[in-house]
Amino acid sequence: MTPQELANLAHLRRARDFIDREYARPLDVPTMAAGALMSPAHFSRQFKAAYGESPYNYLMTRRIERAMALLRAGVSVTDACMEVGCTSLGSFSTRFTEIVGMTPSDYRAREHHAAKAMPSCIAKQHTRPDRHGRRRAAAQEPENLSRIEEAPTSKLQ
Repeated sequence: MTPQELANLAHLRRARDFIDREYARPLDVPTMAAGALMSPAHFSRQFKAAYGESPYNYLMTRRIERAMALLRAGVSVTDACMEVGCTSLGSFSTRFTEIVGMTPSDYRAREHHAAKAMPSCIAKQHTRPDRHGRRRAAAQEPENLSRIEEAPTSKLQ
């Protein structure tokens, strides 16, 4: 890997960390690209090549991930939507359903015993949204449930 490629990866990591920290702020690709010292188009191409998804999709996945934690804690769907930086409840619900496989209201109404029994760092890993539909080995669920699922309680014992 050339020194320039290593420098680009460092800039992309800084931009990704910025997205992780500032997900609740209004962010657009030009703002994210400025943090990576790249043009918006170049940043989008490089980010997708490095992380497998566009910067906007990464941002929305992080927002949905944070919203899932809020919904598990009993926060209303509207409050979760606004707290994670989404301004349209309809767009938030559509994206949540696309990524998680169920509506935010349905997700909030479910029991989340397994996630509550785990340390938050482990629960976050097992409940992380996966927009590509790949299943994590430790958190596989029956076919009739959503793609996002807490780890089975039997594995916790």
